[in-house]
Amino acid sequence: MNVFKWFFKNKTNTNTAAEMSKKYLIVGLGNIGADYVNTRHNIGFKVVEKFAQLNDAIFETKKLGDLASFKFKGRTFLLLKPNTYMNLSGKAVKYWLEKESIPPENLLVITDDLNLPFGTLRLKMKGSAGGHNGLKDLQDKLNTSQYNRLRFGISDEFAKGRQVDYVLGNWTDEEADKLKERLEHCSEFIKSFVMAGVQNAMNTFNGT
Repeated sequence: MNVFKWFFKNKTNTNTAAEMSKKYLIVGLGNIGADYVNTRHNIGFKVVEKFAQLNDAIFETKKLGDLASFKFKGRTFLLLKPNTYMNLSGKAVKYWLEKESIPPENLLVITDDLNLPFGTLRLKMKGSAGGHNGLKDLQDKLNTSQYNRLRFGISDEFAKGRQVDYVLGNWTDEEADKLKERLEHCSEFIKSFVMAGVQNAMNTFNGT
């Protein structure tokens, strides 16, 4: 079932629509395992880990992923790192959206993007998977391409035919030095998405 149809069908459950509208699911895409921790493809994990750290939230292993949560000014933030591997991320996202009765417009998925310069951020409300297998599975499971995705630029400075090696490779020393500031900036973007709304967040942060 399309996740939008599921949400509207179940709006009259014990949770009120007002309560649901104040809950947000922030998903970082990545691969599990020590070999992937510092790879470019795992920037989604890095982002939600930094966001959790800045807000004193601790991840715990739950069904289909690691979950952290905190509240800020009446909003509930749920941070998810799926443990299903990148290409099967949709199963975890769909499960937690439905379990927590979170409206689809309150979903934000963070992923890497080869088409953006290193550290550049861009939020979109819908679009294709763009060749990203994690996004492709998510769209298949949710049966829609209309969800918010925050792309973190990893650049495309690789030799012809070496894309996989580049994406699954570790950051250069220069990139690693800049990453802390970029992760903190991305955390500001996420909080703006929740507190100020998607349009205001895009107007303020897109391209920065």
